[in-house]
Amino acid sequence: MEPIVKLTEITKIYESKVMKRALNRLSFTAMKGEFVAIMGPSGSGKTTLLNMISTTDLPTYGKIQIDGIDPEKLKKNELALFRRRHLGFVFQDIHLLDMLTAEENIVLPLTLDGLPVSEMEKRVANLASKLELQEILTKRPDELSGGQAQRTAIGRALIHQPKIVLADEPTGNLDSKSAKDVLELLSEINEVARTTIIMVTHDPIAASYCDRVLFIKDGEFFNEIYKDERRQTFYQRILNVLSLLGGHHDVSTVRLS
Repeated sequence: MEPIVKLTEITKIYESKVMKRALNRLSFTAMKGEFVAIMGPSGSGKTTLLNMISTTDLPTYGKIQIDGIDPEKLKKNELALFRRRHLGFVFQDIHLLDMLTAEENIVLPLTLDGLPVSEMEKRVANLASKLELQEILTKRPDELSGGQAQRTAIGRALIHQPKIVLADEPTGNLDSKSAKDVLELLSEINEVARTTIIMVTHDPIAASYCDRVLFIKDGEFFNEIYKDERRQTFYQRILNVLSLLGGHHDVSTVRLS
């Protein structure tokens, strides 16, 4: 397997009244087709790390390569295009546009790229069947349940067939069943399409769906563990590392089954 994301000795310093070092000489690699969770206490640098991978923020020191591209060498408009073509985003706050239907929200990235309508329709039909969205395509976001809205947001993240999906607490606002559905969906996308998924989560059960968990603390590498045969034992090993890591961690809304 070859790396699709490679961060080398990344340091990020935010300067305000007090200088804050959000990441400190952190190196991270994700392989093509890998499903990785990033965990750590609040303020440990998880979201800053995701922002570096998403190229919405650039490091103070260190080197980034995303799918062979160095984002620091791209102009602002090239970077925006690179992000739109290569990356898909799924957030805890779902960010659907209220005035658009579910279908219009999903197809938005393709509209920006000016794809033919026939190709758009084909992709929407394909995703709607995979994500079980056929019944809700004509509904607006305020008519959707939390799970339906998050599945719609996943559809929007996948419609342009990105190589990498970045998920920031994607189950954070969902009930137990919806959270489980979303995690199983992400796992299936990862396995079937070999899409690389990098997910920030506080939830040890959500993390147990991944191939590997990276733990960070105070902006630095703390530990990483790889999945074994059984999710139950992987989950237990995640809990063990979290207990060493300290800080506050959410109790899962998802049942381990």
